[in-house]
Amino acid sequence: MAAPPLLQALLANLRQYPQKIRQQSVARTLLQLGSTLVGLALLYQVWLFMWVCWYSIFNPWGSAIMSQQKSILSQRNPPVAIRYEWVSYDRISDNLKKAVIASEDANFVSHGGIEWDAIEQAWRYNTAQSEKGRTKIRGGSTISQQLAKNLFLSNDRSYLRKGQELIITFMLETVMSKERILELYLNLAEWGTGIFGAQAASQHYYKTNAGKLSQKQAAQLAVLLPNPRVYGANIGSRYVQSRTRTIQARMKSAQIPETP
Repeated sequence: MAAPPLLQALLANLRQYPQKIRQQSVARTLLQLGSTLVGLALLYQVWLFMWVCWYSIFNPWGSAIMSQQKSILSQRNPPVAIRYEWVSYDRISDNLKKAVIASEDANFVSHGGIEWDAIEQAWRYNTAQSEKGRTKIRGGSTISQQLAKNLFLSNDRSYLRKGQELIITFMLETVMSKERILELYLNLAEWGTGIFGAQAASQHYYKTNAGKLSQKQAAQLAVLLPNPRVYGANIGSRYVQSRTRTIQARMKSAQIPETP
């Protein structure tokens, strides 16, 4: 004898009940996990913003890139020491400020930290290079973006790192003056194997201080920035000398942020 329809429906629901419970439990767990990850990501951004505020006033004792290089160079035989000495903005030659802006970021004083057109052009160029099997790439990062990477991130190339770089760049431009951003950049930039900052670079290559760099010396240092370990080891190469002359010509129109 068949069970009444109402009883059949009740039994069917009872058989499906454990499955529904499991599905609800999985959904709840995924929701909780997602909420936790979002919360941690937001907390990390707050932590970074606090450091950006700190560095807007106080000078850093190093950077993420510097720490990574220090770890790598310490494993060499013999170990290579990091050379780094902080110098204030007014003790850095205007020649170097103009040379770096002319080479790396001609619109530095006027943009908001990110130049989307430059990023798009670099992406198209790099995609074309990759399709041709070539490894030479072009950067589209402003000085502010490079500072964000040097100070907090790494040289790894990924969309996640690039996204974080853009967020930090927005923080830097919101909190800091252009002068402070350039001061930090010139003091933390890598200029050769184990050589960080304008002062260490000036002493290593020219036996002088960052405030006494000539136009040619400043332009030559600016040439090294895209690939400091390679160009620094070949500073007398034809490419470096040719690029130095190009930057010297551009320095005439370069605008630097002035002290308020």
